Amino acid sequence: MDRLYTPWRFAYVTGRNKEQGCVFCNRLECDDRENFVLHRGEHWYLIMNLYPYNGGHMLCVLNRHVPMLSDCTVAELAEMGTLLRIMEASLMEAFNPEGINCGYNGGISAGAGIPEHLHVHMLPRWAGDTNFMSTIGETRVMPLTLDQSYEMLQPIVAKLVKASC
Repeated sequence: MDRLYTPWRFAYVTGRNKEQGCVFCNRLECDDRENFVLHRGEHWYLIMNLYPYNGGHMLCVLNRHVPMLSDCTVAELAEMGTLLRIMEASLMEAFNPEGINCGYNGGISAGAGIPEHLHVHMLPRWAGDTNFMSTIGETRVMPLTLDQSYEMLQPIVAKLVKASC
């Protein structure tokens, strides 16, 4: 029998990693590399999802603590559009996926894990990434660590941000 070990998830599934305050507000000022922050813009920052659906799962997080897109200013929405484009191009260059998922969940009923702080998910997808482990075993097999995904994406994000200026 093969064994799949994911010891980094233990604190998450047991609730032992609860931090005080908003996890996204807590990342507004932090060590970027240690916290997997890929880029900081004027209104948003890009960060790796700590509990990813797939390797390369990124988040675009608003610097303000508001829950919905309707709370955003025109300038915030404009920067978000630019950053989503950079995220997509970064994922395509780093991972060459067959598709991309992008979206946000507005409110608890929509599936938001952190409904009080607006953030947008983007992740690469492949035809084979939903297999028996996910559908029957309720287990995700992650082919990359967060460190590996970060190391692949960060220089590409930096290059694309610089080119967009």
